[in-house]
Amino acid sequence: MACAAEKRRFKEETMPGESFRFIHASDFHLETPLGDLDHLPPQLRTAMATAPRDAAAAVFEAALAENIDFLVLSGDLMHPVAAGPHGMSLLLDGFEKLHAANTAVYWAAGIADDPKQWPEAVPLPPNVTLFPRDRAVAIPHQRAGRTVCSVIGRSSEGRSTLHVAGFQTETTDEFTVGVGHGIADASALSGARMDYWALGGPHNHTEIEGGATAGAIAPGSPQGRNGDESGPHGYVVVDVDAEHTARVRRVETDRFRYLNVAIDSDEIRSAGSLRNLLGQKIGTLTNEHGGRHLLIAWEVTLDNAEVLPSVGDPTELLRNLRRDHGTTNPAAWTTRLTVRPPHNYPKSWQDEDTILGDFLRASKKFAGARVRGAATDEATTTPSSGDRLDLMPFTEEHSDLSSTASSLLGDVPADQREAILADATLLGVELLRGGKPSWGRKS
Repeated sequence: MACAAEKRRFKEETMPGESFRFIHASDFHLETPLGDLDHLPPQLRTAMATAPRDAAAAVFEAALAENIDFLVLSGDLMHPVAAGPHGMSLLLDGFEKLHAANTAVYWAAGIADDPKQWPEAVPLPPNVTLFPRDRAVAIPHQRAGRTVCSVIGRSSEGRSTLHVAGFQTETTDEFTVGVGHGIADASALSGARMDYWALGGPHNHTEIEGGATAGAIAPGSPQGRNGDESGPHGYVVVDVDAEHTARVRRVETDRFRYLNVAIDSDEIRSAGSLRNLLGQKIGTLTNEHGGRHLLIAWEVTLDNAEVLPSVGDPTELLRNLRRDHGTTNPAAWTTRLTVRPPHNYPKSWQDEDTILGDFLRASKKFAGARVRGAATDEATTTPSSGDRLDLMPFTEEHSDLSSTASSLLGDVPADQREAILADATLLGVELLRGGKPSWGRKS
Protein backbone atom coordinates (compact mmCIF):
# COMPACT_ATOMS: atom_id res chain seq x y z
CA MET A 1 0.00 0.00 0.00
CA ALA A 2 2.80 2.42 0.94
CA CYS A 3 4.72 1.57 -2.26
CA ALA A 4 1.64 2.21 -4.37
CA ALA A 5 1.10 5.55 -2.64
CA GLU A 6 4.75 6.54 -3.20
CA LYS A 7 4.51 5.55 -6.84
CA ARG A 8 1.41 7.65 -7.33
CA ARG A 9 2.95 10.63 -5.51
CA PHE A 10 6.08 10.40 -7.71
CA LYS A 11 3.95 10.18 -10.83
CA GLU A 12 1.92 13.25 -9.84
CA GLU A 13 5.04 15.27 -9.05
CA THR A 14 6.88 14.43 -12.27
CA MET A 15 4.04 14.16 -14.80
CA PRO A 16 1.15 16.48 -13.96
CA GLY A 17 -2.11 15.57 -15.62
CA GLU A 18 -4.93 17.71 -16.96
CA SER A 19 -7.76 19.29 -15.07
CA PHE A 20 -11.27 18.07 -15.82
CA ARG A 21 -14.82 18.30 -14.51
CA PHE A 22 -17.72 15.89 -14.32
CA ILE A 23 -21.21 15.71 -12.86
CA HIS A 24 -22.27 12.78 -10.72
CA ALA A 25 -26.00 12.05 -10.27
CA SER A 26 -28.10 9.03 -9.40
CA ASP A 27 -31.48 7.64 -8.33
CA PHE A 28 -33.78 9.68 -10.55
CA HIS A 29 -36.54 7.10 -9.95
CA LEU A 30 -38.70 8.62 -12.65
CA GLU A 31 -41.30 5.93 -11.94
CA THR A 32 -41.92 7.11 -8.36
CA PRO A 33 -44.25 10.05 -7.51
CA LEU A 34 -44.07 12.24 -4.43
CA GLY A 35 -45.70 10.72 -1.33
CA ASP A 36 -46.59 11.35 2.32
CA LEU A 37 -49.49 13.57 1.25
CA ASP A 38 -53.11 13.06 2.22
CA HIS A 39 -54.25 16.19 0.42
CA LEU A 40 -52.69 18.83 -1.78
CA PRO A 41 -54.12 22.17 -2.95
CA PRO A 42 -55.10 22.13 -6.64
CA GLN A 43 -52.55 24.78 -7.62
CA LEU A 44 -49.68 22.50 -6.60
CA ARG A 45 -50.84 19.24 -8.15
CA THR A 46 -49.28 19.77 -11.57
CA ALA A 47 -45.96 20.92 -10.09
CA MET A 48 -45.94 17.92 -7.76
CA ALA A 49 -46.62 15.49 -10.61
CA THR A 50 -43.75 16.85 -12.71
CA ALA A 51 -41.24 17.47 -9.87
CA PRO A 52 -39.22 14.23 -10.34
CA ARG A 53 -38.94 14.85 -14.09
CA ASP A 54 -38.06 18.52 -13.59
CA ALA A 55 -35.27 17.62 -11.15
CA ALA A 56 -33.83 14.99 -13.51
CA ALA A 57 -34.05 17.41 -16.43
CA ALA A 58 -32.08 19.94 -14.36
CA VAL A 59 -29.20 17.43 -14.20
CA PHE A 60 -29.06 17.20 -18.01
CA GLU A 61 -29.40 20.98 -18.37
CA ALA A 62 -26.44 21.46 -16.04
CA ALA A 63 -24.43 18.85 -17.93
CA LEU A 64 -24.91 20.94 -21.07
CA ALA A 65 -24.22 24.28 -19.40
CA GLU A 66 -21.39 23.46 -16.95
CA ASN A 67 -18.70 22.71 -19.55
CA ILE A 68 -18.17 19.23 -18.13
CA ASP A 69 -16.06 16.46 -19.64
CA PHE A 70 -18.54 13.70 -18.85
CA LEU A 71 -21.63 12.73 -16.86
CA VAL A 72 -21.63 9.85 -14.36
CA LEU A 73 -24.93 8.15 -13.47
CA SER A 74 -24.85 5.57 -10.70
CA GLY A 75 -28.11 3.74 -11.07
CA ASP A 76 -31.85 3.58 -10.42
CA LEU A 77 -32.68 6.22 -13.01
CA MET A 78 -36.03 4.61 -13.75
CA HIS A 79 -37.86 1.36 -14.20
CA PRO A 80 -38.47 1.31 -17.98
CA VAL A 81 -41.99 -0.15 -17.71
CA ALA A 82 -43.21 1.70 -14.60
CA ALA A 83 -41.82 5.07 -15.75
CA GLY A 84 -43.64 4.80 -19.06
CA PRO A 85 -42.94 6.70 -22.26
CA HIS A 86 -42.55 10.06 -20.49
CA GLY A 87 -39.66 8.78 -18.37
CA MET A 88 -38.04 7.00 -21.28
CA SER A 89 -38.28 10.06 -23.55
CA LEU A 90 -36.76 12.36 -20.90
CA LEU A 91 -33.78 10.07 -20.47
CA LEU A 92 -33.21 9.53 -24.18
CA ASP A 93 -33.66 13.21 -24.98
CA GLY A 94 -31.02 14.09 -22.38
CA PHE A 95 -28.63 11.48 -23.78
CA GLU A 96 -29.14 12.72 -27.36
CA LYS A 97 -28.48 16.36 -26.42
CA LEU A 98 -25.27 15.35 -24.66
CA HIS A 99 -24.30 13.29 -27.71
CA ALA A 100 -24.75 16.37 -29.88
CA ALA A 101 -22.50 18.26 -27.44
CA ASN A 102 -19.89 15.47 -27.65
CA THR A 103 -20.27 14.71 -23.92
CA ALA A 104 -19.81 11.14 -22.72
CA VAL A 105 -22.19 9.45 -20.27
CA TYR A 106 -21.04 6.61 -17.99
CA TRP A 107 -23.98 4.72 -16.51
CA ALA A 108 -23.81 1.94 -13.91
CA ALA A 109 -27.35 0.61 -13.60
CA GLY A 110 -28.93 -0.20 -10.27
CA ILE A 111 -31.90 -2.38 -9.40
CA ALA A 112 -34.78 -0.40 -10.93
CA ASP A 113 -32.94 0.19 -14.21
CA ASP A 114 -31.54 -3.32 -14.56
CA PRO A 115 -29.96 -3.52 -18.05
CA LYS A 116 -31.92 -6.70 -18.75
CA GLN A 117 -35.14 -4.64 -18.62
CA TRP A 118 -34.01 -2.03 -21.11
CA PRO A 119 -36.00 -2.50 -24.37
CA GLU A 120 -33.89 -3.93 -27.16
CA ALA A 121 -35.85 -1.80 -29.64
CA VAL A 122 -34.56 1.38 -27.96
CA PRO A 123 -30.82 1.67 -28.61
CA LEU A 124 -28.74 4.06 -26.54
CA PRO A 125 -26.82 6.85 -28.28
CA PRO A 126 -23.12 6.06 -28.93
CA ASN A 127 -21.96 8.53 -26.25
CA VAL A 128 -23.61 6.42 -23.51
CA THR A 129 -21.70 3.57 -21.89
CA LEU A 130 -24.00 1.26 -19.93
CA PHE A 131 -21.70 -0.90 -17.84
CA PRO A 132 -22.37 -4.67 -17.78
CA ARG A 133 -23.56 -6.57 -14.74
CA ASP A 134 -21.09 -9.42 -14.85
CA ARG A 135 -17.76 -7.59 -14.81
CA ALA A 136 -16.10 -4.23 -14.25
CA VAL A 137 -15.01 -2.34 -17.35
CA ALA A 138 -12.30 0.33 -17.33
CA ILE A 139 -12.65 3.08 -19.91
CA PRO A 140 -9.94 5.70 -20.48
CA HIS A 141 -11.73 9.01 -20.89
CA GLN A 142 -9.92 11.07 -23.49
CA ARG A 143 -9.92 14.71 -24.44
CA ALA A 144 -8.17 15.84 -27.63
CA GLY A 145 -6.56 12.40 -27.91
CA ARG A 146 -5.09 12.43 -24.39
CA THR A 147 -6.36 10.35 -21.48
CA VAL A 148 -7.43 12.57 -18.57
CA CYS A 149 -8.83 9.88 -16.28
CA SER A 150 -10.01 6.30 -16.10
CA VAL A 151 -13.68 5.44 -15.41
CA ILE A 152 -14.24 1.96 -13.97
CA GLY A 153 -17.84 0.83 -13.73
CA ARG A 154 -20.08 -2.15 -13.17
CA SER A 155 -23.86 -2.33 -13.05
CA SER A 156 -25.61 -3.90 -10.08
CA GLU A 157 -26.49 -7.58 -9.96
CA GLY A 158 -29.50 -6.76 -7.80
CA ARG A 159 -27.55 -6.09 -4.61
CA SER A 160 -28.34 -3.24 -2.22
CA THR A 161 -24.65 -3.16 -1.26
CA LEU A 162 -21.68 -2.66 -3.55
CA HIS A 163 -19.63 -5.74 -4.39
CA VAL A 164 -16.29 -3.95 -4.27
CA ALA A 165 -14.31 -7.10 -5.12
CA GLY A 166 -16.00 -7.08 -8.51
CA PHE A 167 -14.24 -3.83 -9.41
CA GLN A 168 -10.73 -5.25 -9.54
CA THR A 169 -8.93 -4.01 -12.65
CA GLU A 170 -5.37 -3.24 -13.63
CA THR A 171 -3.71 -0.43 -11.69
CA THR A 172 -3.52 2.85 -13.58
CA ASP A 173 -1.64 6.08 -13.00
CA GLU A 174 -4.60 8.21 -14.12
CA PHE A 175 -7.18 9.62 -11.79
CA THR A 176 -9.72 6.81 -11.36
CA VAL A 177 -13.47 7.13 -10.95
CA GLY A 178 -15.28 4.03 -9.70
CA VAL A 179 -18.96 3.89 -10.67
CA GLY A 180 -21.35 1.47 -8.99
CA HIS A 181 -24.75 1.14 -7.36
CA GLY A 182 -24.76 0.32 -3.65
CA ILE A 183 -22.91 1.20 -0.47
CA ALA A 184 -19.91 -0.44 1.20
CA ASP A 185 -17.84 0.44 4.25
CA ALA A 186 -14.86 2.77 4.04
CA SER A 187 -12.33 -0.02 4.50
CA ALA A 188 -13.60 -2.00 1.52
CA LEU A 189 -13.90 1.06 -0.70
CA SER A 190 -10.44 2.39 0.14
CA GLY A 191 -8.94 -1.03 -0.58
CA ALA A 192 -9.98 -0.71 -4.24
CA ARG A 193 -7.78 2.41 -4.50
CA MET A 194 -10.18 4.55 -6.52
CA ASP A 195 -9.59 8.29 -6.40
CA TYR A 196 -13.35 8.96 -6.41
CA TRP A 197 -16.21 6.56 -5.82
CA ALA A 198 -19.42 7.53 -7.67
CA LEU A 199 -22.04 5.56 -5.76
CA GLY A 200 -25.81 5.19 -6.00
CA GLY A 201 -28.56 3.66 -3.91
CA PRO A 202 -29.27 5.97 -0.97
CA HIS A 203 -31.96 8.55 -1.77
CA ASN A 204 -30.36 11.08 0.57
CA HIS A 205 -26.91 12.56 -0.03
CA THR A 206 -24.36 10.24 1.62
CA GLU A 207 -20.60 10.58 2.03
CA ILE A 208 -18.43 7.70 3.24
CA GLU A 209 -15.47 9.22 4.97
CA GLY A 210 -12.18 7.52 4.13
CA GLY A 211 -13.62 5.61 1.16
CA ALA A 212 -11.45 7.43 -1.40
CA THR A 213 -9.02 10.33 -1.46
CA ALA A 214 -11.35 12.60 -3.44
CA GLY A 215 -14.54 11.28 -1.90
CA ALA A 216 -16.90 8.30 -1.84
CA ILE A 217 -20.29 9.87 -2.46
CA ALA A 218 -23.85 8.86 -3.21
CA PRO A 219 -25.51 12.12 -4.28
CA GLY A 220 -29.02 10.89 -3.58
CA SER A 221 -32.12 11.48 -5.65
CA PRO A 222 -32.46 14.88 -7.35
CA GLN A 223 -35.94 15.12 -5.80
CA GLY A 224 -37.01 13.77 -2.39
CA ARG A 225 -40.16 11.65 -2.38
CA ASN A 226 -41.32 11.52 1.27
CA GLY A 227 -40.57 12.52 4.83
CA ASP A 228 -37.77 9.98 5.07
CA GLU A 229 -36.01 11.86 2.26
CA SER A 230 -36.08 15.28 3.91
CA GLY A 231 -33.75 18.18 3.25
CA PRO A 232 -31.87 19.28 0.10
CA HIS A 233 -31.62 17.01 -2.95
CA GLY A 234 -29.59 17.30 -6.12
CA TYR A 235 -26.31 16.19 -7.71
CA VAL A 236 -22.59 16.90 -7.29
CA VAL A 237 -20.02 18.57 -9.53
CA VAL A 238 -16.47 17.27 -9.23
CA ASP A 239 -13.56 19.46 -10.34
CA VAL A 240 -10.15 17.76 -10.55
CA ASP A 241 -7.02 19.84 -11.11
CA ALA A 242 -3.76 18.86 -12.78
CA GLU A 243 -2.35 17.59 -9.46
CA HIS A 244 -5.36 15.28 -8.96
CA THR A 245 -6.77 17.41 -6.17
CA ALA A 246 -10.57 17.27 -6.31
CA ARG A 247 -13.19 19.75 -5.19
CA VAL A 248 -16.75 18.50 -4.81
CA ARG A 249 -19.74 20.82 -4.59
CA ARG A 250 -23.41 20.03 -4.19
CA VAL A 251 -26.08 21.54 -6.45
CA GLU A 252 -29.74 21.47 -5.41
CA THR A 253 -32.45 20.58 -7.93
CA ASP A 254 -35.53 19.71 -5.85
CA ARG A 255 -38.70 21.71 -6.51
CA PHE A 256 -40.47 20.37 -3.43
CA ARG A 257 -38.54 19.93 -0.20
CA TYR A 258 -39.67 17.70 2.64
CA LEU A 259 -38.84 18.96 6.12
CA ASN A 260 -39.28 17.27 9.50
CA VAL A 261 -39.40 19.92 12.22
CA ALA A 262 -39.40 19.16 15.95
CA ILE A 263 -41.05 21.56 18.41
CA ASP A 264 -40.66 21.49 22.20
CA SER A 265 -42.56 23.12 25.02
CA ASP A 266 -39.94 25.81 25.69
CA GLU A 267 -40.35 27.14 22.16
CA ILE A 268 -44.12 27.25 22.55
CA ARG A 269 -43.82 29.17 25.83
CA SER A 270 -41.46 31.71 24.24
CA ALA A 271 -43.78 32.34 21.29
CA GLY A 272 -46.92 32.52 23.43
CA SER A 273 -48.78 29.86 21.48
CA LEU A 274 -48.15 26.98 19.10
CA ARG A 275 -49.91 28.84 16.28
CA ASN A 276 -47.61 31.87 16.65
CA LEU A 277 -44.55 29.65 16.79
CA LEU A 278 -45.41 27.68 13.65
CA GLY A 279 -46.15 30.87 11.74
CA GLN A 280 -42.74 32.27 12.71
CA LYS A 281 -40.96 29.06 11.76
CA ILE A 282 -42.68 28.86 8.37
CA GLY A 283 -41.44 32.36 7.56
CA THR A 284 -37.89 31.41 8.51
CA LEU A 285 -37.97 28.09 6.63
CA THR A 286 -39.33 29.73 3.47
CA ASN A 287 -36.40 32.15 3.46
CA GLU A 288 -33.84 29.45 4.24
CA HIS A 289 -34.85 27.08 1.45
CA GLY A 290 -34.65 29.34 -1.54
CA GLY A 291 -38.16 29.73 -2.86
CA ARG A 292 -39.00 26.03 -3.05
CA HIS A 293 -42.34 24.55 -2.14
CA LEU A 294 -42.02 23.10 1.37
CA LEU A 295 -43.77 19.96 2.62
CA ILE A 296 -43.50 20.16 6.39
CA ALA A 297 -44.18 17.51 9.02
CA TRP A 298 -44.33 19.04 12.50
CA GLU A 299 -43.72 16.97 15.61
CA VAL A 300 -44.65 18.71 18.84
CA THR A 301 -43.44 17.16 22.10
CA LEU A 302 -45.08 18.43 25.28
CA ASP A 303 -43.06 18.04 28.48
CA ASN A 304 -46.02 18.54 30.81
CA ALA A 305 -49.69 19.48 30.85
CA GLU A 306 -49.18 23.11 31.84
CA VAL A 307 -48.39 24.10 28.24
CA LEU A 308 -51.69 22.69 26.92
CA PRO A 309 -53.56 26.04 26.89
CA SER A 310 -50.90 27.38 24.50
CA VAL A 311 -51.37 24.50 22.07
CA GLY A 312 -55.06 24.70 21.26
CA ASP A 313 -56.90 22.30 18.98
CA PRO A 314 -54.46 20.62 16.54
CA THR A 315 -57.21 19.79 14.02
CA GLU A 316 -58.21 23.42 13.74
CA LEU A 317 -54.57 24.51 13.72
CA LEU A 318 -53.81 22.15 10.82
CA ARG A 319 -56.66 23.65 8.78
CA ASN A 320 -55.42 27.18 9.49
CA LEU A 321 -51.82 26.36 8.57
CA ARG A 322 -52.87 24.89 5.25
CA ARG A 323 -55.18 27.80 4.51
CA ASP A 324 -52.72 30.55 5.47
CA HIS A 325 -49.45 29.09 4.15
CA GLY A 326 -50.32 26.25 1.79
CA THR A 327 -51.81 28.37 -1.00
CA THR A 328 -48.97 30.88 -1.35
CA ASN A 329 -46.22 30.77 -3.97
CA PRO A 330 -43.94 29.19 -2.92
CA ALA A 331 -46.20 27.16 -0.68
CA ALA A 332 -45.40 25.86 2.79
CA TRP A 333 -47.78 22.92 3.07
CA THR A 334 -48.19 21.11 6.38
CA THR A 335 -48.31 17.40 5.59
CA ARG A 336 -48.72 16.32 9.21
CA LEU A 337 -49.08 17.85 12.64
CA THR A 338 -48.21 15.38 15.38
CA VAL A 339 -48.62 16.31 19.03
CA ARG A 340 -46.98 13.97 21.50
CA PRO A 341 -49.01 13.95 24.71
CA PRO A 342 -47.24 14.94 27.94
CA HIS A 343 -46.00 12.20 30.23
CA ASN A 344 -46.24 14.59 33.17
CA TYR A 345 -49.41 15.73 34.89
CA PRO A 346 -49.37 17.80 38.09
CA LYS A 347 -49.47 15.69 41.24
CA SER A 348 -52.20 17.96 42.58
CA TRP A 349 -54.45 16.81 39.74
CA GLN A 350 -53.71 13.16 40.49
CA ASP A 351 -54.48 13.61 44.20
CA GLU A 352 -57.84 15.31 43.63
CA ASP A 353 -60.89 13.53 45.02
CA THR A 354 -62.61 14.05 41.69
CA ILE A 355 -63.33 12.14 38.52
CA LEU A 356 -60.17 13.71 37.04
CA GLY A 357 -58.07 12.40 39.91
CA ASP A 358 -59.62 8.93 39.60
CA PHE A 359 -58.98 9.00 35.86
CA LEU A 360 -55.30 9.97 36.16
CA ARG A 361 -54.68 7.35 38.85
CA ALA A 362 -56.27 4.69 36.64
CA SER A 363 -54.20 5.81 33.65
CA LYS A 364 -51.01 5.59 35.71
CA LYS A 365 -51.93 2.12 36.86
CA PHE A 366 -52.34 0.83 33.32
CA ALA A 367 -49.27 2.68 32.02
CA GLY A 368 -47.17 0.81 34.57
CA ALA A 369 -44.41 3.43 34.59
CA ARG A 370 -43.20 6.41 36.55
CA VAL A 371 -45.56 9.36 36.21
CA ARG A 372 -43.90 12.71 36.76
CA GLY A 373 -45.79 15.79 37.76
CA ALA A 374 -45.04 19.48 37.48
CA ALA A 375 -41.45 20.70 37.56
CA THR A 376 -41.45 21.22 41.33
CA ASP A 377 -44.07 18.69 42.32
CA GLU A 378 -43.43 15.11 41.24
CA ALA A 379 -45.14 11.81 41.85
CA THR A 380 -42.72 9.03 42.75
CA THR A 381 -44.15 5.66 41.90
CA THR A 382 -42.17 2.51 41.28
CA PRO A 383 -42.23 1.34 37.65
CA SER A 384 -44.02 -1.96 37.15
CA SER A 385 -45.13 -4.10 34.25
CA GLY A 386 -48.58 -2.46 34.33
CA ASP A 387 -51.98 -4.13 34.16
CA ARG A 388 -53.32 -5.15 30.78
CA LEU A 389 -56.10 -2.81 29.76
CA ASP A 390 -58.95 -4.95 28.43
CA LEU A 391 -61.49 -2.90 26.49
CA MET A 392 -63.57 -5.83 25.24
CA PRO A 393 -66.09 -5.73 28.12
CA PHE A 394 -66.80 -2.07 27.37
CA THR A 395 -67.65 -2.85 23.74
CA GLU A 396 -70.37 -5.24 24.90
CA GLU A 397 -72.28 -2.29 26.36
CA HIS A 398 -72.76 -0.84 22.87
CA SER A 399 -74.83 -3.15 20.70
CA ASP A 400 -74.56 -0.84 17.67
CA LEU A 401 -70.74 -1.08 17.62
CA SER A 402 -69.50 -3.00 14.59
CA SER A 403 -67.65 -6.27 15.05
CA THR A 404 -64.60 -4.75 13.38
CA ALA A 405 -64.49 -1.87 15.87
CA SER A 406 -64.97 -4.26 18.77
CA SER A 407 -62.14 -6.45 17.56
CA LEU A 408 -59.79 -3.47 17.16
CA LEU A 409 -60.59 -2.15 20.62
CA GLY A 410 -60.28 -5.54 22.23
CA ASP A 411 -56.94 -6.47 20.71
CA VAL A 412 -54.63 -3.47 20.62
CA PRO A 413 -51.12 -4.44 19.40
CA ALA A 414 -48.56 -4.38 22.19
CA ASP A 415 -46.32 -1.86 20.40
CA GLN A 416 -49.21 0.63 20.14
CA ARG A 417 -50.64 0.42 23.66
CA GLU A 418 -48.40 3.05 25.25
CA ALA A 419 -49.12 5.65 22.57
CA ILE A 420 -52.85 4.95 22.54
CA LEU A 421 -53.06 5.15 26.32
CA ALA A 422 -51.16 8.46 26.27
CA ASP A 423 -53.60 9.84 23.68
CA ALA A 424 -56.58 8.61 25.65
CA THR A 425 -55.21 10.12 28.86
CA LEU A 426 -54.75 13.50 27.23
CA LEU A 427 -58.24 13.41 25.70
CA GLY A 428 -59.74 12.50 29.07
CA VAL A 429 -57.86 15.31 30.83
CA GLU A 430 -59.05 17.83 28.25
CA LEU A 431 -62.68 16.71 28.56
CA LEU A 432 -62.67 16.57 32.36
CA ARG A 433 -61.11 20.02 32.57
CA GLY A 434 -63.57 21.52 30.11
CA GLY A 435 -61.47 21.27 26.96
CA LYS A 436 -62.46 20.35 23.42
CA PRO A 437 -63.16 16.71 22.49
CA SER A 438 -61.45 17.11 19.12
CA TRP A 439 -57.93 16.74 20.56
CA GLY A 440 -55.87 14.04 18.90
CA ARG A 441 -52.24 13.06 18.78
CA LYS A 442 -52.13 13.22 14.98
CA SER A 443 -53.89 15.51 12.56
